[in-house]
Amino acid sequence: MTGRRMTEDRNVTEGRGVLDERGVSPVIGKVLEAGLVVLYIGLITTTLYGGVVPDYRTAVGDEVGDRVLSKTAERIQQAVPANGRTVRGRMRVTLPRTIRGMEYEIRAESRKLTLVHSNKEVSGTTRLAIPEHVDTVRGNWSSTEPAFVVVRSEGTERTGLVVELERGQRERAP
Repeated sequence: MTGRRMTEDRNVTEGRGVLDERGVSPVIGKVLEAGLVVLYIGLITTTLYGGVVPDYRTAVGDEVGDRVLSKTAERIQQAVPANGRTVRGRMRVTLPRTIRGMEYEIRAESRKLTLVHSNKEVSGTTRLAIPEHVDTVRGNWSSTEPAFVVVRSEGTERTGLVVELERGQRERAP
């Protein structure tokens, strides 16, 4: 017998056996590949949800907030007649229920309209372009309730119009 064969026979006969480790290296290679893929996906997910996605949601929320403010100002301006002194009118205004997943308010004070949101980057203010014969603009809307613009005369011919943002009641399903 050759020297190598004798050594193998002696190892087998002594109960130690000869280990063939060549079958383990492909398994370890696949485990390392899978670990790298999981690590890569984890890093990408963390990067997206840690910075890119929230920034995008805020930017979109800011755009939607600007649009809501613009459209509500337009609806208020449409409700006010250009030259009427004795007026009484009520118009419904449709508001999105949430902006960036959160409820908000719209407040009117002295010819300004303000969107109040918990995220300061989504909040904003705009001036109303309404005629001089409007004395007062007041009130507020919540995105959770129906919104109405009420325009009315203040009682005498000499006083101007009052524009009020009024909240309605949600209709209940039967």
